[in-house]
Amino acid sequence: MLELKNISFKTGTRKILEDISYKFEDGKIYAVLGNNGVGKSTLARIIMGLNGYIGKHGGQIIFNGKDITNLNITERAKLRITMAWQEPVRYEGLGVREYLTLGKRINLSDSELIEILNLVGLNPFYLHRKVDKTLSGGERKRIELASLIILKPRFAIFDEPDSGIDMMSNIMIERIFKIITSTGGTVLSITHREEIAEIADEAFLICSGKIKAEGDPKKVSEVYKSTCDNCAHINVPVEFTEDEVKL
Repeated sequence: MLELKNISFKTGTRKILEDISYKFEDGKIYAVLGNNGVGKSTLARIIMGLNGYIGKHGGQIIFNGKDITNLNITERAKLRITMAWQEPVRYEGLGVREYLTLGKRINLSDSELIEILNLVGLNPFYLHRKVDKTLSGGERKRIELASLIILKPRFAIFDEPDSGIDMMSNIMIERIFKIITSTGGTVLSITHREEIAEIADEAFLICSGKIKAEGDPKKVSEVYKSTCDNCAHINVPVEFTEDEVKL
C-alpha cells in the first residue's frame, strides 16, 4: 500500500501541488484526472522519485509501512515502483529482446517474450528490432508496456498510457492493468480521457494543484467534464536530465 501525506510542490512562488493526501490499496486500479498543467505528472514524478523532486516537495510518501520520501529513483525501482512515460525514451543500439530482459538478467524464452509482445499488439518480428528512432512512438509505447508486464511491479504509474496509440488499444491497456493487479500490484493511471479513467476502480480529480473530487470513476469524470473546462491552470514546463529518467 502506498500513501501520500500532504504532498506539496512549487516552482518559484507558484504552487503546483498543495496538500495532496491519498491512500492506494494493493491490487487496485486508480486514475487521476485533470487538464494539462494542473499537477498530475508532477505528482507522478514525485512518487517515482525523480532527482528534480527529491527534497524539494513537502509531505511524506509511505510505501508498505516505510517512509520512502527521501529515496532516489533507483531505490524506489528496487521496491518495484515503476513508471511508463508519456513519451518513452529511445535507446540507440539496444535491441528489444535485451531491453525486455534487462540485458538477459531476466530469464525468459523467446516463446514467453512473443506471448508478451502479443499482449501489447506486436508480432514476433519486434524481437529483432532496436529500441531507437526506427520505431514509431506507438511502437515504443507498446514495448514499454510489455516491459512492465515482465517486471511485475508493486506500484505502476502510467503517464497518459494511451498517448501515441490508437483508440482501439483501450482494451489492451485495461488488460495490462488487470495483469498487474492480478498479482497484487497497484496501478495509477494519469489521464485526461474519461474512457481510460473509467477502467479504474477509483479516481480522483486534480484542479489547481488540489484534489477536487474522488471516488467512483464515472462520477469523478462527470465532475471533470462539468467543471474543468473553465478551471484556471497554467502549464509549467519542466526539463529533465538523462540521470533523472534512469531506472
